[in-house]
Amino acid sequence: MDYDVIIVGAGPAGIFAALTLAKQGVKRVLVLEKGRDIVERDRRRPPDVLCGWGGAGAFSDGKLTFSPEIGGNLGDYVEPSRLEGLLKEADETWVSHGAPGNIYGDISPKVEEMADRARLADLQLIPMRVRHIGTENCVAVLKGLKESLAGTVEIRTGCEVKELVAPENTIYGVKLSNDQMITCQYVIAAPGRSGAPWMKVQAEALGLRTEASPVDIGVRVELPAVVLKEITDVVYESKLVYYSKTFDDKVRTFCMNPFGEVVLEKNEDMVTVNGHSYAGRKTENTNFAILVSSAFTEPFDDPIAYGRYIARLANLLGKGVIIQRLGDLLAGRRSTPQRIAKGLTRPTLKEATPGDLSFVFPYRHLMGITEMLQALEKLAPGVYSRHTLLYGVEVKFYSNRIAVSKELETSIKNLFAIGDGAGITRGLLQASASGIWAARAIARRIKGEEPTP
Repeated sequence: MDYDVIIVGAGPAGIFAALTLAKQGVKRVLVLEKGRDIVERDRRRPPDVLCGWGGAGAFSDGKLTFSPEIGGNLGDYVEPSRLEGLLKEADETWVSHGAPGNIYGDISPKVEEMADRARLADLQLIPMRVRHIGTENCVAVLKGLKESLAGTVEIRTGCEVKELVAPENTIYGVKLSNDQMITCQYVIAAPGRSGAPWMKVQAEALGLRTEASPVDIGVRVELPAVVLKEITDVVYESKLVYYSKTFDDKVRTFCMNPFGEVVLEKNEDMVTVNGHSYAGRKTENTNFAILVSSAFTEPFDDPIAYGRYIARLANLLGKGVIIQRLGDLLAGRRSTPQRIAKGLTRPTLKEATPGDLSFVFPYRHLMGITEMLQALEKLAPGVYSRHTLLYGVEVKFYSNRIAVSKELETSIKNLFAIGDGAGITRGLLQASASGIWAARAIARRIKGEEPTP
């Protein structure tokens, strides 16, 4: 074999798998990443936004969430006490490579009081501790992680894996886009968010059992930071869950950015919206997503295609991202540049096109979004203001969840699937922990040790 282990993907899951293998003394390890090196990535270049060394988190605001219930399904494979230890270990590695020391959301009387107030508004506040790296710090931290692997792990960026090769249900290696074959004993598939379509193709070709994940579709909300300051000062990012009265759909807040800015997220064939915040500088606004979860069974089972359809519809109507005042949406009229200019909330995203989101979203989604805003108004007066800005579309695609063992091994012998691209996780810290967990299982096998009970 050319290598002991090949890791496909250099997002947090792949990076932490490589770090763990190196620490365990596994020598012949190769990391393959189809995107560019971290020093070459440019957030203005669409392919670099989600793809490259560091994965989708490179240009995010870098939130490390400590809760086992938030950021993925790793708790389905790892018992609670061990998972907490993995999350702590992964966090310590981030910190040792430059992540700031501030942690928000520690349980306190103020958090408990806020949770009680949320219940009175038909909302569930999920308490969690968060470390905020900051958009301006993520690249430097990821550079440090790469430097830690120098001399111990071989890394090839700009190197795309075409397919996983597994004759007789045992992994044999990978074939690159130039048809070069590289053999190995173990493969860790960690393709990340941008690799979800590739992972789906590989799963189908190898006969891996998968389960379709819901797709989250919604808007990014922007309003004056003072409206949510009481909440963000206590918990920084509030995870609030609501079940719509009309359709009983799960609606949730996501990625809250105090004093942050709204940004574009450009993929090859569509433009969506996102948000981030800096550790060292502030705007006058806070932004967050409101997402409606949609699951499908029969006869349709492709939630990713559905999400893409909604995003492309917004791009068709607005030639990109659409912005609308909440007051205009409720009045049944489109926003115009003049109406946006009259508003009390000044948009931080200048490239959005004033328009009408009711032409984009199905009635079911619009009801979920407006009901959630009404519920939030009871918790934080000012959210349901006519001046609140809505950007669309924000879509969170989750890979089909690959069926794996407790060690994250697929039904193909010696093929492990981890991170967001395998549908196992949905965030930086759980993705990192999944890399540690799978890498340790492989290291034990290479050393001839017994598996973890």
